Amino acid sequence: MTTQTTIFAPASGFGRAAISVIRISGPACAPLLAALGGPLPPPRRLSLRRLRDPADGTVLDQALVAWMPGPGTVTGEDMAELHLHGGLAVRAGIIRVLTAFPGCRAAGPGAFSRRAVLNGRLDLTEAEGIADLIDAETEAQRRQALRQLEGALGRQVAAWRARAIDVLAATEAALDFSDEGDVDEAALGSALFQQAKDLRDEIAAALADGRRGERLREGFTVVIAGPPNAGKSTLLNALSRRDAAIVSAVPGTTRDMIEVRCDLGGLPVLLVDTAGLRETADAVEAEGIARTRARMGSADLVLRLTPPEGGEGAPSEPSGRVLSVRTKADLVAQTSDGLSVSGLTGAGLDRLLEAIQAEAQAAFGQGDALVTRERHREALTRCVAHLDRVVRGEEQALPELVAEDLRLAVRALGEVGGHVGVEEMLDRLFAGFCIGK
Repeated sequence: MTTQTTIFAPASGFGRAAISVIRISGPACAPLLAALGGPLPPPRRLSLRRLRDPADGTVLDQALVAWMPGPGTVTGEDMAELHLHGGLAVRAGIIRVLTAFPGCRAAGPGAFSRRAVLNGRLDLTEAEGIADLIDAETEAQRRQALRQLEGALGRQVAAWRARAIDVLAATEAALDFSDEGDVDEAALGSALFQQAKDLRDEIAAALADGRRGERLREGFTVVIAGPPNAGKSTLLNALSRRDAAIVSAVPGTTRDMIEVRCDLGGLPVLLVDTAGLRETADAVEAEGIARTRARMGSADLVLRLTPPEGGEGAPSEPSGRVLSVRTKADLVAQTSDGLSVSGLTGAGLDRLLEAIQAEAQAAFGQGDALVTRERHREALTRCVAHLDRVVRGEEQALPELVAEDLRLAVRALGEVGGHVGVEEMLDRLFAGFCIGK
């Protein structure tokens, strides 16, 4: 790919700081650096330069400049970085000069990573790893994102795709040269179906991971449910160690769900406080209860709270596990069986946190899931479906139909790494990136 425009963007946070970094990528890098600071510095070394406005020679800053000629750069193009003093006026002055320079424009979200993908420096899964690494809030998310950035999924999918292409090539050879004496259709067919079956089984095994990768990216959802005044909001505040929810003795105080993200032993956990479960004639409260039951149905774990006075609160068909928790332990005699907690005194919270962490750890596994996004899962599922049709059809299927299913399987694998049909995916992915990345 060749790009006519040169892009630039701040690569550091906004506001007053010691250093402000501006990244530049594109064919105008060399003349731009020369216009700003004189002769080009040695490649890939920080050099001190006095930066001037090319229009009138006004000194803008004394900065460190890095010049990185392509194609051996992150984007595959000529690149430069300006390490400026971090004042707002300094950065604004440099950006004004860059905007006025011919062939330069401000970068949009993810523009640098997008060029890296289009120039073959990254595949799409590695670019997604960059986004996940930026968004990582816990140690486990960081490790998973780093595996993705280092190409764990990309390499595996590339290997699967190479095998699928080999099977497709053999099939098309049988179609194109069926009249040649050295093509044994029977032997070729038997080997082909076995290779397709092995590939299908391997990809299906990777998909049968309990969606661990997606769960780790999104967080382990824990819904706190129970009757009114069971201590749900008090428990949420105690677990999150802040006043996230209003606590009141009036039943029905909590109507909207309140979510708090926590780092529990390096694992991302989303705690959800919900409306108390009871029969009510209040239309607003009834809607809150309906949403509570819906959220319980999709939760990874439901904490079913039971106060000393009892009450309603059994979840309706949760998708995950249920932990029964007795609340207000400070008001009743302590027992050794089951989970009993007090949100006011903190009694039993350590045991409850250990139980939640154990459930989350079991759901996430060892953080070694290959599939981390719904996009990956959907493409690989389609690939398995096409290979499954090949395997089930065996010798009875028309060779032309077998070849078409293999082509579609190869295409589905190509979509994971961004080798085919990428434009719409790139638009969606990079829209969520930081400017300057």
